[in-house]
Amino acid sequence: MKLYLDPGHGGTDTGASGNGLKEKDLTVDIALKINSLLNQRYENIEVKMSRTGDTTKSLSQRTNEANAWGADYYMAIHINAGGGTGYEDYIYSGLSDSSATATYRAIIHAEVIKSNQLLDRGMKKANFHVLRESAMPAFLSENGFIDRAEDAALMKQASWRQRVAEGHVNGLAKAFGLKTKEAAPAPGILYKVYAGSFQSRQNADDCVAQLKAKGIDSFVVSTSISGVTWYRVQVGAFAKRENAEQRLTELKNAGFPDAFIVAENSSEITPANSGESVSSPGGKDNAPPVTSSTGISILGPTFLSPEQMRRFVKKVNPNAVDVANYYLTFGEYYGIRGDVAFAQAIHETDYFRFTGIVKPEQNNFAGVGATGPGNSGASFKTPEEGVLAHLQHLYAYAAVDPLPTKYPLVDPRFQLVTRGSAPTWTALNGKWAVPGNNYGQLILDLYGRMIDTAVQNLQDIRKSI
Repeated sequence: MKLYLDPGHGGTDTGASGNGLKEKDLTVDIALKINSLLNQRYENIEVKMSRTGDTTKSLSQRTNEANAWGADYYMAIHINAGGGTGYEDYIYSGLSDSSATATYRAIIHAEVIKSNQLLDRGMKKANFHVLRESAMPAFLSENGFIDRAEDAALMKQASWRQRVAEGHVNGLAKAFGLKTKEAAPAPGILYKVYAGSFQSRQNADDCVAQLKAKGIDSFVVSTSISGVTWYRVQVGAFAKRENAEQRLTELKNAGFPDAFIVAENSSEITPANSGESVSSPGGKDNAPPVTSSTGISILGPTFLSPEQMRRFVKKVNPNAVDVANYYLTFGEYYGIRGDVAFAQAIHETDYFRFTGIVKPEQNNFAGVGATGPGNSGASFKTPEEGVLAHLQHLYAYAAVDPLPTKYPLVDPRFQLVTRGSAPTWTALNGKWAVPGNNYGQLILDLYGRMIDTAVQNLQDIRKSI
């Protein structure tokens, strides 16, 4: 399905105004949320927006663009004015109530009314340009009255604008039978195979060299256990335990008897001997056991390499800013799962395309401080500083210990966070994003897809050897 999504007004045309708000700002924010939700949740949906920023575009330019593109549906988002209150929507006045356009509108109307907390002013018809000149079924919604204090109070809430977007998306999904994306396998089913774990980075590098001499590819990742940094040599990642066990056997036969498996779902290390004696061949580095925990915690090791992160995002956006190394570096330093934080950045920035209110030049990959139209959040001098702020903000939520001092505090909202209030990704629901009922789940879904891609790439490499 091809949806032409048209946030009303923009640029020199502010639309209606009142109570400190401008229609052009509200419509583009709601439309961006609709676009993001559709792309996150549904398959085979293409969205072209008339504008994603504060730009001027005539009515004829909008309909001509939609017609030339061959859109299947035209959805215009507006805010009302004139002393009334409530929600209403429109189709072209020349259409009958039995037309396909009227049928689509009835479904969308019912879904929007469920979520917007506004008086239902009914389904109406009008001779508006975008409804008349569009070659496809077209719909225009008027989401509250900007000059009414009660309606405007809702419009100022990012959570309300999100609910309005949800209503439009739910209506589109029902009207057009959109197919939901298959949920990615839970990241907890992934099994990582390690040849050794070391307190010395040099010992880890030596282990990588020994593996390479035997024709086995590997790389070093680090984790913090009871305040101590350990360097692990990873040689595989598998969705099935039996495949990981097979790889483990291969490592033992190759002369690495202390190889072990990490089960991501419980953060539990399960060495082959059921004890926790992890050392280099001939070495003396022994790691303490890692206790099990429920849920997917924010604190923990980074499993994906920067290259694996980079490959995943560039399949969608080849021009994405390259910040994967920073997520590994700062993730290791603060003991945060840098690859999951990278997935959060993908979610927040729409694969670093910045289709929301935060712009690329802000280097704000986590939407820190962004609350809606007129407030696009914090800005950082460099991409590196932006990632550092992201990881510091996560640390504030996940940990109660003082922030380590190697790097300066650049997160402007660190002190505003209730320390330790969100130890898991799903605990960020309603905190990092409002209402954000599925915020953490969306991040983990993305992470699951990153894991899937990495596993498939590894399997492809093995088949080609």
